[in-house]
Amino acid sequence: MTVDVRELIREAMPDFPMARCGRLVTDTSEFMRIDYGDVIQIGGNHYLVFKDEAERRFGLEDPKYWVKRCRCLESGESKILKLVFHENFTLHLGAIEVQCYRSPQKEARILLEVRGDIRFMQGVPMNDEKGNVVRILDIIRGKPIDAVADAIDADHETYFREHFPDLLARFISACEGIESLHARYEKHGDVRRDHLLVEHGTGQCRWIDFDYAFQSHENPFGLDLFGLGNILLFLTGKGIHTVQDIARTFPDQAHTVTESDLSLMFNYRVMNVRKLYPYIPVELERVLQHFSVGANIFYESTSEFIADLRPVLRQLRPAP
Repeated sequence: MTVDVRELIREAMPDFPMARCGRLVTDTSEFMRIDYGDVIQIGGNHYLVFKDEAERRFGLEDPKYWVKRCRCLESGESKILKLVFHENFTLHLGAIEVQCYRSPQKEARILLEVRGDIRFMQGVPMNDEKGNVVRILDIIRGKPIDAVADAIDADHETYFREHFPDLLARFISACEGIESLHARYEKHGDVRRDHLLVEHGTGQCRWIDFDYAFQSHENPFGLDLFGLGNILLFLTGKGIHTVQDIARTFPDQAHTVTESDLSLMFNYRVMNVRKLYPYIPVELERVLQHFSVGANIFYESTSEFIADLRPVLRQLRPAP
């Protein structure tokens, strides 16, 4: 590391242990080698690396070695730097195979398109000296929407009547954000409940992580739509109910659940949760059933999905 950068660290962060100062990184290609104390130089600024970010899935921390939490030494702001990482995989949606892959260029493009739209994470793309597209992201202070719902200390009926309408209103606003992407012929690509954060203080729902892309010959926005359906299912049921679980938790209703009531995407999940909670409006049941094994028709657009949700919200939260 050059003396200039050491001096920059000493001036910006006098408490940082100089013995832990690493190296100056201008080529981020080998992201596994970029660690605590290294400084990434990009776009005229220097970013001191603190740690790798991680996603919590299925109760486990899944490290994302290409995503670094940093501090800009010039501004003092905390930032997340997403480095270039490529992967490909196949997702099975019923009998349909969907080819998915990461595209840093696509995420960079969308960041520019949604600049100023608070329904999405904000940031700027910059190229390092080797042309790698690094996304420099503002940090959102908040919790995933599923964690917000799960933390509500109430039985399901109380939750559904008193808290769900507000969550549904926020969710519809988030869906309108996805609708705006689709109107530009863009896709989020990885619509999941842990990719929709509820910001502390404002309560605003904000989408993160849109570097996934996919190829589908059926509906170019189909995977995003199924992701929205999965989030709606979690919010409606205050969790996920599986075929295995309901035999124990809903012994009187379990026998009424048939294969047609299960999720097309995850065939162990109960999509028709109205059979478990009969006070759920039939209009909401019909929305969820679009994503089930027994569905005869599917949503072709986010606009159709939202159009069916708005009357549900009006029914649950009537005007004063």
